[in-house]
Amino acid sequence: MELSEAQRWWRAEPGYLNTASYGLPPDPAFEELQRVLADWRVGRTSWEAWQEATDRSRAAFARITGVPVADVATGATVSQLLAPVAAALPDGARVVAPDIEFSSNLFPWLAQHVRGVRTRTAPAADLADAIDAGTDLVAFSLVQSSDGSVAPYEKLVAAARAHDATVVVDATQACGWLPFDAALADVVVAGGYKWLMSPRGSAFAYLAPRVRERMIPHAAGWAAGEDPHASYYGPPLRLTADARRFDISPAWFSYIGTAPALELIERIGVAAIHAHDVALANRFLAGLGRPPGDSAIVTVDVPGAEEKLATAGVRAAVRAGRVRASFHVYNTEADVDLALSALG
Repeated sequence: MELSEAQRWWRAEPGYLNTASYGLPPDPAFEELQRVLADWRVGRTSWEAWQEATDRSRAAFARITGVPVADVATGATVSQLLAPVAAALPDGARVVAPDIEFSSNLFPWLAQHVRGVRTRTAPAADLADAIDAGTDLVAFSLVQSSDGSVAPYEKLVAAARAHDATVVVDATQACGWLPFDAALADVVVAGGYKWLMSPRGSAFAYLAPRVRERMIPHAAGWAAGEDPHASYYGPPLRLTADARRFDISPAWFSYIGTAPALELIERIGVAAIHAHDVALANRFLAGLGRPPGDSAIVTVDVPGAEEKLATAGVRAAVRAGRVRASFHVYNTEADVDLALSALG
């Protein structure tokens, strides 16, 4: 599907440049969610059909990121999916992470300090050099939330592999616009509500088998069972052997809206979305007299920028004292020019 054709599936009002905070749903996702909410309101159907959306979402995420579907767990948030990974670290393990890292990929490691796990931070630009023989796990965002910088993914993986360190990647700000090979890492997590344009409450984790074998499914319930519908009552423990053993009972309505959104991303193609998004971001940078970049997220330090953009009806965010603008599939050159006009 051509991207220009696909844009008709969104209802973005002019000036929405804040996908890095939350993405906007395409019509198929929004309409399916409304239909199911109407069924829920009157008790028109049972819930089993809603459950199927979780497996559709899992399969679509696996295809988008290029990993086996058996290696994908679903959940609600990034930190929840990382919790059993952190709990599986041996006592006294050493973690390395960027100093400006989103807390969902930092607090799970820091919370293990009671077991002697130590987390050392370094500037993102120096992260590869900070990985040494004493490093057990490296955690970083593929695209930084604060400024949109894209991590040198392959370089960091190579540095970690040289010391047999586990690689954990938060791809929340990358999945949906940045092509990458998730299987290079050991763990890749992503929240669905940003660039995957899904309702908040859906999240995914690629968990490589070598990592899963060390993990305990602390939150296991019926959804993690070998046969979920035969796992409602009583022992023995009978969990599935694949990554689904780390699933939690899904937020049905979140996944109802997630499956159509991910399937539409597939139809358009992440490579096409990447080209579109980065071109808009670079048009914005060029209009401000700045060199082009490689990200769909850019930050600007223009006096009064937040007020100027708000007055013009441009919705962006403020992170680390700078205005953060993010450009996605539903944005157009008109959105960029509206923001540039506002900034003068």
